[in-house]
Amino acid sequence: MCFYAPDALFDVSDAGMGTFEGAAAIRSFLKDWWATWADHLMEVEEIVEIGHGVVFIVVREDGRLAGSDGHVEQRRGWVLLWAQGLIERQMGYLDIGRGRAAAERLAAERA
Repeated sequence: MCFYAPDALFDVSDAGMGTFEGAAAIRSFLKDWWATWADHLMEVEEIVEIGHGVVFIVVREDGRLAGSDGHVEQRRGWVLLWAQGLIERQMGYLDIGRGRAAAERLAAERA
């Protein structure tokens, strides 16, 4: 949590999981998210510094939910907005191309 600004925004609404504001709310969401997994692996496939404090990351998640034998796998694009060495906003996109476009648009707006 030390990478997040105290008033950071964590947006996973693209996946239907909502938006969380502030370090305490983000911490609570992430704690609950990790608790749903029996086995979980996150592999970073790509990291691109777009510019002006905008970073785009492609992550592949792989695992098994607690209490299930089913296997889950997904790729997701993440857009991180950095300011003064801290993440002020993080947004997840199920459509990686849409996430990359959002990152490029945000970098242009911050230029």
